[in-house]
Amino acid sequence: MILKDRVALVTAAGSGMGRATARLLAQEGATVVVADVNEEAAKATVNEISAQGGKAVPYVVDVGKVDQLRAMFEMVDREFGVLHVLHNHAGIPGPAGLDMSEEDWDRAVAINMKSAFFATSFAVPLLRKAEGKGSVILTASTVGLVASPRSPLYSMSKGGIVLLAKSLATALAPQIRVNAICPGPVQTPMLAEFFGHVPGTDPAEVAANFVNTFVPMQRTCRPEEIAEAVLYLASDRSSYVTGIALPVDGGFTAK
Repeated sequence: MILKDRVALVTAAGSGMGRATARLLAQEGATVVVADVNEEAAKATVNEISAQGGKAVPYVVDVGKVDQLRAMFEMVDREFGVLHVLHNHAGIPGPAGLDMSEEDWDRAVAINMKSAFFATSFAVPLLRKAEGKGSVILTASTVGLVASPRSPLYSMSKGGIVLLAKSLATALAPQIRVNAICPGPVQTPMLAEFFGHVPGTDPAEVAANFVNTFVPMQRTCRPEEIAEAVLYLASDRSSYVTGIALPVDGGFTAK
């Protein structure tokens, strides 16, 4: 119970990595605000946590809307008065290539970058009340560290998250730690979106070829393995760790 009596908020916690992370933080003692744009998905995560004896509350939010983010942290202030862990996890692939509408570009940047910036901004007063236990974890990507010729928009936005984490780590120290995680290919529904851009191909086959060719561990990541990395950065086990971009990628970026 390394997060006993702490309050955590996870965005995009209705499925995949976000759900696995919310479950694990709750198992380790945190009360978790399960934030997601999909109300039913958020409630399903809360139900799983409750069934395991944990504490969680759902919150419906479109993280691309600044006014909704502000309202979410006002709720956290009213209900809890403090925040120990903020996991800015929400993200979307966005269109591949360069041929896209301005609206699609804006939406990807809003979800992937703007949301993390403003969520952290609104959370800082609550994180400062955590008496040195405040931790912010941002989900970037391996393609925030290396180029993605398939998805330059996604790579750009996740590269921005890496530098945002480093910048905030220096700006908010010593009271608040800020780090990023950089997942490789993970077994979630979004995986097919990343590898489904080429017409006439099977996304599962494309993903398998990618993993066999570029990932030394020869498999995709389980959402629970991402959750373990978040837990480490959220807890006192990483009390002297701030400003890092941690690859969880089976060795993809080591090559």
